[in-house]
Amino acid sequence: MEITELLKPNLMIMDLQVTDKCGVLDEMINRLFESDIINDQDVYRQDILKREQEATTGIGNGIAIPHARNAAVQQPAVLFARSRAGVDYDALDGQAAHLFFMIAVPDHANDMHLQALAALSALLLDPELIKQLKDAATPVAVQQLFVAAQQKKAAQQAPQVTATSSRPFLIAVTACPTGIAHTYMAESALHSAADQLGIGLKVETNGSEGVKHALTTTDIQRAAGVIVAADKKVALDRFNGKPLLQVPVVDGIKRPEELLQQTLAGDVPTFHADGESASTTKKSAAPDGIWHHVYQDLMSGISNMLPFVVGGGILMAISFLLEQSLGKTSTAFAFLNSLGTNAFSFLIPILAGFIAYSIADRPALMPGFVGGYMATLASASVVKANGSAGFIGGIIAGFLAGYIMLGLKHVFRKMPKSLNGLKPMIIFPVLGLLIVGTIMYFLIDPIFSIVNLTLVHFLTTMGTANAVLLGAILGGMQAVDLGGPVNKAAYTTAIGVLSATGNGSMMASVMIGGMVPPLAIAIATTIWHHKFTADEQKAGISNYVLGISFITEGAIPFAIADPVRVIGSCLVGSILGGGLAQLWHVSVPAPHGGLWVVLLMHNPLFFVLALIIGSLVAGTIYGLWKQPQQ
Repeated sequence: MEITELLKPNLMIMDLQVTDKCGVLDEMINRLFESDIINDQDVYRQDILKREQEATTGIGNGIAIPHARNAAVQQPAVLFARSRAGVDYDALDGQAAHLFFMIAVPDHANDMHLQALAALSALLLDPELIKQLKDAATPVAVQQLFVAAQQKKAAQQAPQVTATSSRPFLIAVTACPTGIAHTYMAESALHSAADQLGIGLKVETNGSEGVKHALTTTDIQRAAGVIVAADKKVALDRFNGKPLLQVPVVDGIKRPEELLQQTLAGDVPTFHADGESASTTKKSAAPDGIWHHVYQDLMSGISNMLPFVVGGGILMAISFLLEQSLGKTSTAFAFLNSLGTNAFSFLIPILAGFIAYSIADRPALMPGFVGGYMATLASASVVKANGSAGFIGGIIAGFLAGYIMLGLKHVFRKMPKSLNGLKPMIIFPVLGLLIVGTIMYFLIDPIFSIVNLTLVHFLTTMGTANAVLLGAILGGMQAVDLGGPVNKAAYTTAIGVLSATGNGSMMASVMIGGMVPPLAIAIATTIWHHKFTADEQKAGISNYVLGISFITEGAIPFAIADPVRVIGSCLVGSILGGGLAQLWHVSVPAPHGGLWVVLLMHNPLFFVLALIIGSLVAGTIYGLWKQPQQ
């Protein structure tokens, strides 16, 4: 499949009139929908926005490449759009974007589609082509420019450079989360820079079409150094003992010469398969240091735990509903309650195990699981307590196992290579489990079982005023970043309370707080529709469904375009709704589901009333505060 088959003139928008990022995305998505490229705007938009949250697709030099591989895409296509005035797209270089390429790929696209898209991404690195595209008069002219650029590229393309006696040789790996554009743009940028610097280079791409140009053992042995420009996990153990520079994939696009020169000069750490240098390079690349990685490790545990929370929690809640009508002796109640309880019993071990895995890879998984399991048991150590260390103990167990394993890897890093097989099979499992288990048994479990019991006692005995205050805080946290770390912290707290006490009151506040933002957006776009564009009104309608389903992220596109008004108004509504849920003693035994699980709630009518009040207040504030269209 050629690029010209994807870059269709009838899709092109030669003069965008919108002036903001959200408007650009909406206009392009709408054109794809009108042209039958996609069959569901909302489904496609969700993945487009999700990709923008991971990292902006405004790659600089006036170009943006929003892209998604999505079930709503019926046929692959590239939509070209141009803004003569320029749009603030949060580009990496801070400059306005003028040229936009929205890449739409079906969920099960074959290799030919992806190869064509990779070629398109590489062509956009040519400054002469960019200049010509800005001046092109018609869609046909745009397509002809790409035909010419492709022919020029094919004529210049030479076999991959290998090591010679006169040229230094480096290897690289590029990868991005979606594996469509950035992966291949980084590859092309590195190859171009290597040619200019006189460096031999081979680049392995980890894209949606799989691994291409895979590095061989011979390549790795010959290479003077390795560059890994990736935003997702790639296999690093094969580079053991090699100088290795690990950076985000966008650095491969923006500063390829610098990466090549730095690696060739040896100004990079030597990678060891025990994980020490991998950890070091990641932390050095992150502007916010260790706390950024602590958050990433915690989120790894939480994301792996959530399926157990949702599946087990909802089945347990349904079993309680059946208990009321069929009784405790019914088979249906016993089966569903047992199934949900079994799933819930894995929460803390899964949380701890995957925190540890995120820190130190597979060797830390087993001691992390065991440490998390110990946190669920009643303390039987030197200090006796009648409770378990719970969620707090489980989180500590995960970080403990991870960093202990990093320490063991460091201690045994100089073992003779002939004995390396002993490390994963005997040394790491035995010492890791022994050290983690000892610390958990004699220190963490006894101390944090008392802390956990104290917290549980406070939550179960606190007065109405304290409950309302706590509910308001948790509800408000849901609206602070609409699915970000603050939102997840409140949600995790509610899960911890639910699993420790069986009391879903805090979950009620968190659920209402998360449902208010999308419902507020929906209300505002309905009542004050004249203040919103046609696409915003359509998105507002979809927020009714997202809101009642407890999917807070439906408000994100509006928050990106107007953060102060959206976040400010939603905060008020979420705080109010969360507080009212406590005032009216609402309880939600299911950790997800929104109004779809309303029949399982305690005081469901008051849940709905608190939700309506919070949403109406937030929606009214936003609707009145919102500036009319210019």
